Amino acid sequence: MINRITDFLKKYELQDKTVIVGFSGGFDSMCLLDILSKIVKTQDFKNMHVIAAHFNHNWRGEESLREQEICKIFASSRGFEFVTKTASKDIKKTENDARIARYEFFEEVYDNYDADAVLTAHNKDDNAETILYRIIKGTGIVGLRGIAEKRAIFYRPLLDTYRYEIMQYCNDNNLTPNNDSSNTNTLYKRNFIRLNVLPMLEKINPMVKESLNTLAKNAAYDNEIIEEYLSSIRPKVYGENSINTKEYAKLTKPVKLRILYEFIQSLNIDPDAKKINEIYEFLEQNINQKNGTTLSLATALWLYADEKVIETIPKKQSENLSEFIIEIDEEGKYQIGNHIFEIKKFDKTDNFLFPISTAKSAFVDLSNVEFPYEIRTRRDGDIITPFGMDGTMKLKKYFNSRGIVRHKRDNIPLLCKDGEVLWAIGVGLSSKIGVKDVPTHILEIT
Repeated sequence: MINRITDFLKKYELQDKTVIVGFSGGFDSMCLLDILSKIVKTQDFKNMHVIAAHFNHNWRGEESLREQEICKIFASSRGFEFVTKTASKDIKKTENDARIARYEFFEEVYDNYDADAVLTAHNKDDNAETILYRIIKGTGIVGLRGIAEKRAIFYRPLLDTYRYEIMQYCNDNNLTPNNDSSNTNTLYKRNFIRLNVLPMLEKINPMVKESLNTLAKNAAYDNEIIEEYLSSIRPKVYGENSINTKEYAKLTKPVKLRILYEFIQSLNIDPDAKKINEIYEFLEQNINQKNGTTLSLATALWLYADEKVIETIPKKQSENLSEFIIEIDEEGKYQIGNHIFEIKKFDKTDNFLFPISTAKSAFVDLSNVEFPYEIRTRRDGDIITPFGMDGTMKLKKYFNSRGIVRHKRDNIPLLCKDGEVLWAIGVGLSSKIGVKDVPTHILEIT
């Protein structure tokens, strides 16, 4: 088994890299961490940096705390750094929500340590259970591939190892893994499959786990053929963490379903056929809407769609500026969250710069709109006089006309005077401060 993992790490050239190990303290992850402690002592792996990352789901009170402490002690005994996080009590106690929170934690540790990989201890039994679970839910060929050996930053060095081999290793090396009591709770679907369904199937075919793993390999081969076709489509359809609505609309239904499956799966959600069809129908009804609408995907995670983009609104929203109200009573620099807003007088010697403006800077004439101003986020009743117009317009209507999607509007800082918006930063200026001859000031946010 040690040679198997050594070969895996060499295959992906991780010998001298920083790796995060998802460490629950169970048989699988304790086996993996113990083997790594032996491998890093060899000449080829002496520069590998290993961090054990434990996510406390906070489901079992004192038992969870004891397991966390055991993990810390074990990692320390093997010379590895240990990092942990306890889940919020607000997270629903479901397999999917727990999985999303756990993987968010792994990605957070990965970023914090500027790591090269996250190793998880999924094995052949896990793969068989996953495939069977997906078959029951009505998966397509993508789901039949099972657990990927490598997906993005995640690597599974034990994926070619059966659970009985792992348990034998732990026994032979006198390891005492955590015994999570929830693993015997058959209310959880995967536990039910492992403890009840697979044993029944083994009466029909004692090699059912091997058969399911073979099915995964065959599905992966077939999927490679499909991938050759999709590789020419994806660059047009995908944006940065989003889908281009117009390009998506051109696709046939089977291709749309495939695109949706892999898009949702990229969010660490394991969707069934029913959910994918629900998303498909939602998009068919809403992708022509100018203002867009949302569909719930998981706890505090929504899918947003309008005529331009299909994207997610994640649990962790971008920086919310709604509590910021900054009084601007003179020229100078002002802190706004992670940004600096500056208002400075226009120097006529810099005339060559005018009238260049960008989303983050603007040349303005403040001679008719005197200090003080304020920077804040939108409020009910806000109005703006759009640049080039004489009359006012409700800010909501203005945002609609500029194609600003709803879930981004609350985070747009606004330079205001007495309830009227002078500059929706990054969106547009009011005619009231538009330059007719020479600017009086330059506005800038960095």
